[in-house]
Amino acid sequence: MRIGIGYDSHRLVEGRRLILGGVEIPFEKGLLGHSDADVLVHAIIDSIIGALGEGDIGGHFPDTDDKWKGASSIKLLSKVVELAGEKGFGIVNIDSTVITEKPKLLPYIDEMKENISKAGIPLAAINIKAKSNEGMGFTGRGEGIAAQAVCLLSHK
Repeated sequence: MRIGIGYDSHRLVEGRRLILGGVEIPFEKGLLGHSDADVLVHAIIDSIIGALGEGDIGGHFPDTDDKWKGASSIKLLSKVVELAGEKGFGIVNIDSTVITEKPKLLPYIDEMKENISKAGIPLAAINIKAKSNEGMGFTGRGEGIAAQAVCLLSHK
């Protein structure tokens, strides 16, 4: 068994869609990034890559490569799940947390889990929590959104 941890954060800006867990969430701002800037999926990707001992998301999907500009993070996650399988690992579980004051995410969590499972992760293996930062730090001030994830892998 192997465990990995992932983290990501992106700035909230006007003129972008807010995508979390592959779900477009109605909000006045979206996350700034090279791909769709889905911090939740990016944290999950990093946790899987970390458990594999394969570096980080930037090494696999560099923001200097136009191939990934505007890319769906769920598609990137599919590639990483495939990599895990090629290396003989299956995902036992993912536990993740999105940190944001607004918008409230509870109504979207089931859809996020379903979207993430389409990348090849069993639905029952995915947990998503949403937390506020009680007004503290960049997430508390509404300047950005952050996410953390932990992944447990086992040999197939």
